[in-house]
Amino acid sequence: MSLDDGDDAPSVRASNQDGDEVTLEFDDPTVVYFYPRDDTPGCTIEATQFQREYDTYRDAGVEVYGVSTDDVDSHREFCEAEGLEFDLLADPEGDLADRFGVDRSGGTAARTTFFLADGEVKTVYENVDPDGHARDVLGDALEDGHATLSE
Repeated sequence: MSLDDGDDAPSVRASNQDGDEVTLEFDDPTVVYFYPRDDTPGCTIEATQFQREYDTYRDAGVEVYGVSTDDVDSHREFCEAEGLEFDLLADPEGDLADRFGVDRSGGTAARTTFFLADGEVKTVYENVDPDGHARDVLGDALEDGHATLSE
């Protein structure tokens, strides 16, 4: 079962596409989106749309991280091919997916997004349609007051 709004944010420690270890504490507004597989049609749409909105996310003080069960090398190739500037976290054993309660029964992480801030889960998006999702999450974060665009 997935984490719910108001739950404490889990600890996150994983390698990004460069092999660097990343530790997240979720004090600041953060999007963590789980997706099934690098370089597949839906996952590419979702990633490139998060990239398209990335400057606006950063202007609003929100960090973005993608997570899949692919390894560091796969993430590096995907980032290079699609020009992704945000971190993709490697979760080949499914540890992060398990901590977030993301379903892996199909062999990969189900498409699920979490908006976190102040050490807790603010919003959970399950059964995500990748097209338009990045803009929807940003709009919700701004509307709910969890993020603000600087003037």
